[in-house]
Amino acid sequence: MKKELKHLMVIMALSIGLVSCHEDLDQLPIDPDSFTEQDVFANATEAQGALAKLYASLALTGQQGPSGQADIADIDEGFSQYSRMLFNLNELTTDHAVVGWGDAGLPDLHGQYWSGSNDFTEAMYFRLAQEVSFCNSFIENASALADPEVQYFIAEARFLRAFAYYNLIDLYGNVPLVTSVSTDLPQQASRIELFNFVETELLEIQNSLKPSGANAYGRVDEVAAWALLSKLYLNAQVWTGTARYTDCVTYSNNVINSTYSINTNDANGNGTAYDELFLADNDTNGAQNEFIFALNFDGLRSQTYGGSTFLVHAAIGGSMDATEFGVNGGWAGIRTTKSLVEKFPELSLNDLNVASGTQSDWGIVGDGTPNGWGGPDTEMYETSTNQFTLYTTLTDGFLKFRFNEDWGNNYGDDLADGSLEAGGENIAVTAGTYQITLNLDALTYSITPFTPTSDQRAMFYADGQNLEIEDISEFTEGYAVTKFKNIDSNGNQGVDAAGDFVDTDLPLIRLAEIYLNYAEATVRGGAGGDLSFATTKINELIERGTGGTSANVSSGDVTLDFILDERSKELYWEGQRRTDLIRYNYFTTNSYLWPYKGNDPLGTSVADYRNLFPLPTSIITVNPNLSQNEGY
Repeated sequence: MKKELKHLMVIMALSIGLVSCHEDLDQLPIDPDSFTEQDVFANATEAQGALAKLYASLALTGQQGPSGQADIADIDEGFSQYSRMLFNLNELTTDHAVVGWGDAGLPDLHGQYWSGSNDFTEAMYFRLAQEVSFCNSFIENASALADPEVQYFIAEARFLRAFAYYNLIDLYGNVPLVTSVSTDLPQQASRIELFNFVETELLEIQNSLKPSGANAYGRVDEVAAWALLSKLYLNAQVWTGTARYTDCVTYSNNVINSTYSINTNDANGNGTAYDELFLADNDTNGAQNEFIFALNFDGLRSQTYGGSTFLVHAAIGGSMDATEFGVNGGWAGIRTTKSLVEKFPELSLNDLNVASGTQSDWGIVGDGTPNGWGGPDTEMYETSTNQFTLYTTLTDGFLKFRFNEDWGNNYGDDLADGSLEAGGENIAVTAGTYQITLNLDALTYSITPFTPTSDQRAMFYADGQNLEIEDISEFTEGYAVTKFKNIDSNGNQGVDAAGDFVDTDLPLIRLAEIYLNYAEATVRGGAGGDLSFATTKINELIERGTGGTSANVSSGDVTLDFILDERSKELYWEGQRRTDLIRYNYFTTNSYLWPYKGNDPLGTSVADYRNLFPLPTSIITVNPNLSQNEGY
């Protein structure tokens, strides 16, 4: 009962403590029992300090990092941090992740056999309830201030409360709707009532938040409201029974047309800008322009055993070198299943050629080409008028360019200088894979070494790891994921020299997700959606991942299942997957299986009630107004 009463006190909390959320919100910690004494809401400056706590409550867990003065009693601080719980509930329960640790209740998540007393589903509920409570208290206290700047603070607090309820709707369904400080036991609200509340709040505050890009990094602006509406409307059919895809298109468009932009800055020069999103300097390396709402971390000023510290350390084990990730060791815990790995096929030379243009009658012939001097010619692909390309593997020897296998129309290179002459000398080549170009207008050519690249969003470590999983408890069973690092774009470790805590910020909503929301809502019939535009936006993401246009798709390729796979490749380990699978009716059914789904090595279906998590048994016990979710 003592534990249950402490949990209940969280929901009824009347005060807020302060903690730094990020450098631009640094404030001294304030004892939560001394609000009146310190007069936290005396003016806008002090109120901004209180606002920091609302952001920090999603990133951190108490009044000192990484543990010691917990905001929520009797819950392990490291285990119960918000984004760590989001990973556990929305990624570990899917094809994206497995964990080797045997902590009570943790194996249940990937096996999909959790109960109403699961510590992790309970921890997330209390973390979100705490955020609602803190926001209610802030809104009530800050409303007494007349300073215009405080009105922005209140709008931000209302956004954060709406975000907490978005999560509660998604994870638990029917929960209490509490919008003011009260000591009364709350009544349970329906999922539809909660949906309507979140929608109304976001519509009301969109014009009260700062304009796009006008707020400090780490704080939300009007675009965050539009982005959360996009997410809300995309899931409306599941959550309310009424499709809102047209509204999803509308608000996704608002986001796409804002000041936010996809990061294309390849700051570390490795051929793709995708990995910059998950490095230690992602608040400055260009990635921040894509982050609509992110949790901010600093290895010295905001320490936690959740957040990016968890994602980096827990993903390192086996033969992996922790120093390459900017930390002092691995926790040998989380990996992925082959279902995610196999979504990233290697790009074949044929795929590259077909994606380049239309097959032509111009080709190459010679003993250095695939078919020798006897042919047939290896045909090139016309990329535009009189411009041709070919990806192919050559051997030591010679080649010439020829039209329609006709020796009366062939070209060689007399000077070996890249220029062509009719009937010219054979062109010497050496063994390797190349991209060959032909420019008939200028009568020039090029033969450039080429390495077929897979989608570089596929950040996996396979050395010593088995793709197939026979024993989840062994870290080497399943590929490791190398997506998150405590290394900046210049290869430097984060600011914590000891290598314990990580600097990398975690995006909760970024522009790439909204691109995919727009595409899905369009394919599902959202009025105003433009499939050609959606395809263009998806190709932006593919080009960033592959470093070129070779894997680009056409509008005819953009089906619902294609979009789901693209969401998987773009957003894995970012807290989206369970929600996506439920929207596609793949989470519980046998329409889509993955290793150890339903606690079966080959995967099996589970009861549909698993689409929701149970309300904590401890809350049901002390509040007779609440009913448990079906099945629990």
